[in-house]
Amino acid sequence: MQTVSFPDVSLFIDGKWRKGTGEQPILNPATEEAIGTVAHASRADLDEALAAAERGFATWKRVPVHERYKLMRKAAELLRERHERISQIMTMEQGKPLPEARVETLAAADIIDWFAEEGRRQYGRVIAPRAEGVRQEVVREPVGIVAAFTPWNFPINQAVRKVSAALAAGCAVILKGPEETPASCAELIKVYEDAGLPAGVVNLVFGVPADISQYLIPHPLVRKISFTGSTVVGKQLAALAGAHMKRVTMELGGHAPAVVFEDADIDHAVKLLSGAKFRNAGQVCVSPTRFLVHENVYDRFVDGFTEAVKQVKVGNGLDPETRMGPMANPRRIDAMEALTADAIQHGAKLKTGGERIGNKGYFFQPTVLADVPLSARIMNEEPFGPVVPISPFRDREALFDEANRLPYGLAAYAYTRSSATADEFGRRVESGMVSINHHGLAFPETPFGGIKDSGFGSEGGIEAMDAYVNTKFVTRLNV
Repeated sequence: MQTVSFPDVSLFIDGKWRKGTGEQPILNPATEEAIGTVAHASRADLDEALAAAERGFATWKRVPVHERYKLMRKAAELLRERHERISQIMTMEQGKPLPEARVETLAAADIIDWFAEEGRRQYGRVIAPRAEGVRQEVVREPVGIVAAFTPWNFPINQAVRKVSAALAAGCAVILKGPEETPASCAELIKVYEDAGLPAGVVNLVFGVPADISQYLIPHPLVRKISFTGSTVVGKQLAALAGAHMKRVTMELGGHAPAVVFEDADIDHAVKLLSGAKFRNAGQVCVSPTRFLVHENVYDRFVDGFTEAVKQVKVGNGLDPETRMGPMANPRRIDAMEALTADAIQHGAKLKTGGERIGNKGYFFQPTVLADVPLSARIMNEEPFGPVVPISPFRDREALFDEANRLPYGLAAYAYTRSSATADEFGRRVESGMVSINHHGLAFPETPFGGIKDSGFGSEGGIEAMDAYVNTKFVTRLNV
């Protein structure tokens, strides 16, 4: 495989790629080497992006929906044509194995297609009047300029949902991309540019996240905020948006219970959970993170899961044999070491892993901890990494209490052969998404979002479009 050259990343404002007033290096997490730079936007750059978005919105909202559809479909095809190059860029800057990067890139094209189609179905309705000569109708109009903030763990997947929903609805976007993984995100914007999107409709900026959010969110031109990231930051941004009556979509952290009931197919559960847990080195908001296993099958599951984890090959994501790449930055290594040490101190048993691999690159061993008590930090804090805490349960009522104990509610998983148990789990677990006997989340056509401290709103399914439109009621008397 011939490795692509890694690009320096510029700002995209008013249809032009341009340098900022500063820059920072982009590091390859597998080698810790600088592979490029990303431009930083100044306050003046943000003002230009806002002015461009205002002009872009005035143009784009008048483009017929079927023309928007055609342009978006063209962007999706360009993304498919370029997916191999973009996937390599993503692996170089983010670390995930190349097959995972390919899946993310190709899935993004499907997301564009889906929102393009959904944009053609923004139906209004006519309401029967109470008096003769009155006409009552409901119309859906684009909300305006959207400020979108996206994370480093899925640099295309998170951006494409926000941008595509906004464009399908007729909005303009200022996208604050991830500084640690900016190049693949920029390639997404490039396909929209090359598809013929009018200048100013999408603008891409990078910089100091707090400075950009503190400026864009209160700005009177911005009418909608979409953020994916940590619960702590999300609460701050939601409060800021609320102070200015801005509509928000918040896709925040989680701590997903993964429950293995006594009647589960253990081999099936081991296979799927080990695959899901170490995808993107566990740096996934919907990753299964608290494994709760019935005591009658506990030892069998722990032994089988541990053996499966020992087979996970860790290495550079460009190596075709690699199943798990490095973590994205050194902060995650420090976090994994601290959570593992704390769990062991509280009585957990280390079954495998638990240490950093080597001294070059941000590699951490896939780690399994058994008999983890609730007092351990990892049972209360989202690990966001390749460390698995497993605990036994006996009583079903206590199980549901534990599944719902934390303030998070993004995703939950269960394995059982019983339809009654599956129905009960789906009904009683407090979570925005529940997947039973498989991992079937995050398709374009299905809702994607959480409840409680895991956020507000959806970034998938027909519900995703609601946040980007205003519902207007118009009534008139014919005279």
